[in-house]
Amino acid sequence: MITKIEKKEIKETVCLDILEALPEWFEIPESRVSYSKACREMPFWADTEADTVRGFIAMKETSQYAAEIYVMGIKKEYHRQGIGKVLFHAFYAYAKNHGYEFIHVKTVRQGMYADYDQTNAFYRAVGFRELECLEDLWDAANPCQVYVMAVR
Repeated sequence: MITKIEKKEIKETVCLDILEALPEWFEIPESRVSYSKACREMPFWADTEADTVRGFIAMKETSQYAAEIYVMGIKKEYHRQGIGKVLFHAFYAYAKNHGYEFIHVKTVRQGMYADYDQTNAFYRAVGFRELECLEDLWDAANPCQVYVMAVR
């Protein structure tokens, strides 16, 4: 079940708990804390089953026309079960209902790491298209691939 979370402390806790369970993607502890604190102020959805939070997605407005998937995480044991797609659709519906014309996301470029290759495949599968690769945004070992999608 997808739920829009409003309470700031719950957003922060959910984000941190899930990111800490995904060290392959979120290796740096300070980054996990930074993401989780920033989520307090963002639209945020979680997927739950019984009392288990399986995944989440957070949205950052980057202009009056565009919104970014700021951070998203699904616990590894729930990968490839459609949870990411359902979370994405909640995010997309919100963006559409709030008048955003574009959505975008950043990840590590395809071909760098197998785990991120899965991430890239997911974003392409839900309809994102490559916009550009920012080679030096993060560092040479992690070139930033930017994906974009028009909201229709």
